[in-house]
Amino acid sequence: MREPFGTRLRAAIDKRGPLCVGIDPHPALLDAWGVGDSPAGLERFCLTVAEAAADLAAVVKPQSAFFERWGSRGVAVLERLLAELREAGTLVVLDVKRGDIGSTMAGYTEAYLDHDSPLACDAITVSPYLGFGSLRGAVAAAHAADAGLFVLARTSNPEAAELQDLVAGQIFDGVGAANAGREPLGSIGVVVGATLSSAGYPLERLNGPVLAPGLGAQGASAADVARLFWPVRQAVLPSVSRAVLEDPAKVRERVMTFRDECAEALA
Repeated sequence: MREPFGTRLRAAIDKRGPLCVGIDPHPALLDAWGVGDSPAGLERFCLTVAEAAADLAAVVKPQSAFFERWGSRGVAVLERLLAELREAGTLVVLDVKRGDIGSTMAGYTEAYLDHDSPLACDAITVSPYLGFGSLRGAVAAAHAADAGLFVLARTSNPEAAELQDLVAGQIFDGVGAANAGREPLGSIGVVVGATLSSAGYPLERLNGPVLAPGLGAQGASAADVARLFWPVRQAVLPSVSRAVLEDPAKVRERVMTFRDECAEALA
């Protein structure tokens, strides 16, 4: 048995600082690195980023879509990346945004949260837009595996507001209920963009982590993170990807810079 995800995440943030590094190997980035848009280039890119960042960041977050586009060859690279990160002792949130009901959702959670799966990770992103109740099986599976979920709530893309503003309160309430009584931090988190003007909810009620994308290229700064998430500063995980991936020679340096800026702002 291992400790619950919320406990492991709190310890990782305390040890390494509050930063999630996204691995988003889109075709233009692979070409810019000179590794080529191919499964071999994908592998070279990902293992280079892992070597540079795995011991610095509390969490690494691969975007599954950029592996899936290559079919079995890309998924094989993802499996190797996950193994490398696990060996480095780095927590992994796999950005898959799955959301379904019944046996279909059970299949997704078995693929990503079961300890014996080749795609096993510490947490995944999930979509609640079939109703928060559709995630009950995923929540139960995460708790049983001592894993975590990050539920899309108020994301950083501008198209989201029209829908999400209508239902975000229900999502936050559902996450808070799933975390009730869990110490020091529940394992069910939310995704709230660091580019927003307001979280729109008293996030301290969640008793769970907050994944905050938008740092760097999308325009959010460490100061923005502190302004939005100060009440949950020990549970927020700012996420950066493009801004640390543009130059292969500077990945490690930029990860340290963003990590230290966020740590100072949230201290």
